[in-house]
Amino acid sequence: MTEPMTRSARVTVPIKDVHHALTDPEALRTWLAEHAEVDLPHRFEFWGRYTPEGEAPHQRLLHVDDQTLRFSWLLDGEDTTVEIRLEQESDDSTIITLSQTHFDFQEAISGTSIRGVLMTFWALAIANLVDHLEGRALTPRCDFTSSELRGQVLIDAPSGEVYDSLIDSDKASRWFGMPIEIEPHVGGRFAMGGLDANPDPAKILDLEPGRSLSIDWGGPGVTTWELEGSGGKTRLTLVQSGFDTRRPPYAAWSGMLAGIAELRRFHELPDWRTIWVSFDLPDTSALSG
Repeated sequence: MTEPMTRSARVTVPIKDVHHALTDPEALRTWLAEHAEVDLPHRFEFWGRYTPEGEAPHQRLLHVDDQTLRFSWLLDGEDTTVEIRLEQESDDSTIITLSQTHFDFQEAISGTSIRGVLMTFWALAIANLVDHLEGRALTPRCDFTSSELRGQVLIDAPSGEVYDSLIDSDKASRWFGMPIEIEPHVGGRFAMGGLDANPDPAKILDLEPGRSLSIDWGGPGVTTWELEGSGGKTRLTLVQSGFDTRRPPYAAWSGMLAGIAELRRFHELPDWRTIWVSFDLPDTSALSG
């Protein structure tokens, strides 16, 4: 069995507000799942199209108190354990730490198990939890029943600035939360983890400054970013194409959506700092298609 996957994030609200969002079914249906039912201390369930293997609820509540929520979640025939711990950092700041067992990053690359989506599933879910609690618009969730991977957000920043943060290595590394090296021209390399750490980087297929960028990742297909500016704001449309529709790259797609959530915060918050306090980083040599 692998070591549990862990992620920690900061949200600027009191701990009681976070606990409510984690255990209130209406709140859960806003930031986490299409359907949710909670009856503490007996029942904690969520399911639907935004949940891996979400045709029915597969969770069983193990423990809940004012600072901890623990439940089992049956995924691909394995009983995994999820634990969410809350730590009051200050009167108006809380650290959320989530861990889940039975995650193997190689399954995210190979697509051999739905458990491979867990790292990016929770990255997107926690990003939406933070934005929900802080009163911000949420990022589109991954629909695990669809082979159409398309999302759209409105960013309160000019299109030229948003485009620059997609193509500039230093800025992209800041908001995405890991080193990224980019050669900003058609045919240039786009290396998650950096060129030295990634022997088979993605390639830039097309770019139109200020308007669009297309990146070929290999197996996961092609990501196209389309930007439309109006009134000092940018409508950003993200599309994934060119993949095997029998096995959509949900792990990569959820990760890209989680990145968009941080990209929005990067541009919209004058005192921006990443929500992530700590998280597991995969072996970036495996990030190529």
